[in-house]
Amino acid sequence: MCRWYRVLTGLGWSVAVWAVCWTACFGPGTAVAGQPPVVRFAYQDRAGSVLPMVAVEQKFFEAAGVVVQTQQFNNGPACAEALFTGAADVAGMGDTAAIILIAKRPDVVVLASHATGERRHRVMVKADASMTSLADLRGKRIGVKKGTSTYGGLLAALARDGVAPDAVTIVDLPPPTLLEALAAGSIDAFAASEPTPSVAEGKGARELADLGGLGNEYPILLVARKAYVAANGPALAQFFAALRQAQAATAAHPDAVAALVAAQSGLSLETTRSVLTRHAYALRADAAIAASLAQTAAFLEREKIIDHAPDMAAAMDGRFVEGPGR
Repeated sequence: MCRWYRVLTGLGWSVAVWAVCWTACFGPGTAVAGQPPVVRFAYQDRAGSVLPMVAVEQKFFEAAGVVVQTQQFNNGPACAEALFTGAADVAGMGDTAAIILIAKRPDVVVLASHATGERRHRVMVKADASMTSLADLRGKRIGVKKGTSTYGGLLAALARDGVAPDAVTIVDLPPPTLLEALAAGSIDAFAASEPTPSVAEGKGARELADLGGLGNEYPILLVARKAYVAANGPALAQFFAALRQAQAATAAHPDAVAALVAAQSGLSLETTRSVLTRHAYALRADAAIAASLAQTAAFLEREKIIDHAPDMAAAMDGRFVEGPGR
């Protein structure tokens, strides 16, 4: 751990201070001679995008020999749109956005998951609510955004605990309105993905249950068009080399990462730490990721959000995850 990191820990969490600390810990990227390849990359400003954030902040892409032109959005569908329209070469997004895109565009492939978190979806209630388990939601009004993997996880968790679909009232609400609806009493509980539950805890709500243990890791993905992958293998190899550096840095320096994410997301440091503990940051393209995607795809098909569930194992190309010689 660098000396400045230890010294500055007790001096507050300003963006400027942490920028100095981060650079002192890791150092800038190494300049690369010649004309490096360019990758246009769309990703989110959310806690699920820690590896891209770290790679950009620490110039790991440049050090790996690739120029990355970034586009940062606050939601997955916007990243999917950037890829769909050709404005981005690689895009980061959640499972639902990726599956919907692949159902529309079979020429799109999943390159990797860069974050997972089976317990990042949670059911929240007021702090003084009498409910102690999901079974207590019978007869209650639950706010959730329909058509999301959170909604699919909620339905699966209720079924697991013996709560029939018609035993609860689902209220379709976007995540930004859930806290206000809970406080006003128009809903009795809500289900949402991070950071909404952690923000709610800071405003007096408490967790009733998480949506883990359902065989779904809710991966956050990197996707690209197949034609781009076929034509730009060396550039993508360098791109993923930078992300592997970011993965190592994230594991080694969690406090510095929390400060970076707090600065970029606008969340408090305390809330950011809570959010990060519910994610695992690693590049993966394994059978468990494919199974998680298949589960969500089947849910989206049942909900008639997509007209068919793509074969998600066939839609994965994980050749860049491990790197050469691994």
